[in-house]
Amino acid sequence: MSLARNPGRIAGLLYLLTAILGPFTLIYIPSILFVHGNATATADNIAAHEALFSLGIVIDLFSGILWIFIILALYRLLKGVNQNLAVLMAVLGGVMVTLINFLITLNNAAVLILVRGADFASVFDKPQRDALVMLFLRMHRHGVLAAEIYWGLWLFPLAILVYRSRFLPRFLGVWLAFNGAAYLAMSLTGFLWPQYEKLLGNITFPALFGELALMLWLVIKGVDRQTLDASRTGPTSSLAFGG
Repeated sequence: MSLARNPGRIAGLLYLLTAILGPFTLIYIPSILFVHGNATATADNIAAHEALFSLGIVIDLFSGILWIFIILALYRLLKGVNQNLAVLMAVLGGVMVTLINFLITLNNAAVLILVRGADFASVFDKPQRDALVMLFLRMHRHGVLAAEIYWGLWLFPLAILVYRSRFLPRFLGVWLAFNGAAYLAMSLTGFLWPQYEKLLGNITFPALFGELALMLWLVIKGVDRQTLDASRTGPTSSLAFGG
């Protein structure tokens, strides 16, 4: 079945692409370049692998742009289930997530300027610049924690839409709700009780596969236009939140 006849598969493929790119900047680059508690070693690693760190910034920006198209694709797919919930999903998942993504990327841009040794940074000696590098990296980390709030919130309207739809399995909607709750719990724990963040992450890890399950379902099974059009003629197409 062609992609043009299967809008669900288009959404799934775009969604899956961000899932592939995300771990590169969130997991791989920090594991290679960052040394916990050692600002000098971290700054030196970034300076020695500037191209890799810069690639991470480019990928973050590209992912932010790509995310807009993902939300639009999901909106077009699910707006017939409930228009208001679809708009809420688009605002929380598209506008807010993308905006925060772009803002926190500025912290990594500041790190890059510092390790390159810009002229105006010469007023700081090397240990001071290294400390500033660590400061901006930690600001970026807290920005990710803030973003996790919206990573979680947008999944709740998405979960309801998936659950109410007649073309996606209900268990995916339930899983997505747990996924959203897990992100919220991880974000709040990271801010308030960071010593328990890793433990909570291990506990909630299975819930985080909810999005991946939806991606794979959309890629493998998809939603053909005939099924989608038929669903929009049923009672679940009410515009009210309770419809």
